[in-house]
Amino acid sequence: MEDVARSLVDFVRDHQVWAAAVVLVLAFGESLAFISLLVPAWGVLVAIGAMMGPGQINFWPVWVAGAVGAALGDWLSYWIGFTFKERVASIWPLSRHPGLLPRGVALVEKWGVPSIYIGRFFGPLRATVPLAAGIFEMPSLRFQFANWTSALIWSAVLLLFGDLISRTVEWVWSAI
Repeated sequence: MEDVARSLVDFVRDHQVWAAAVVLVLAFGESLAFISLLVPAWGVLVAIGAMMGPGQINFWPVWVAGAVGAALGDWLSYWIGFTFKERVASIWPLSRHPGLLPRGVALVEKWGVPSIYIGRFFGPLRATVPLAAGIFEMPSLRFQFANWTSALIWSAVLLLFGDLISRTVEWVWSAI
């Protein structure tokens, strides 16, 4: 897995014109219920953010691409939950992690719409909160507002965190 991540980062470094497309696909996979359990992509997104510090990659298109990918992944997850209800718990890989969906369900039951923001920032919950929102038939407009605004925030946080790390390392390195 580490080799794939390194290859993706190297690809983006060598082909910067593809950065937004790669980020969109990674954010989509990171936010889609079943894929995110298998392929956590947040580390690659942070590494791509680190390339912004040296001025290699433009923040704005990559940020928007990350937000669009994340929101589309959650949107599809919401639809899956809305359509298949509790049957999603028996679909692999959720069936191999029986505790994940109940945690997402509990979060949605307790917090409602704010659970979309909370779940976006916590790995395993990111995969199950949109499913749970769909299962509970959270009103689509409320879900989509929280989905899109949290995706914009999440994408910016990951990319800017990578940029901050890059700038900090550069500053420490120059001070030595």
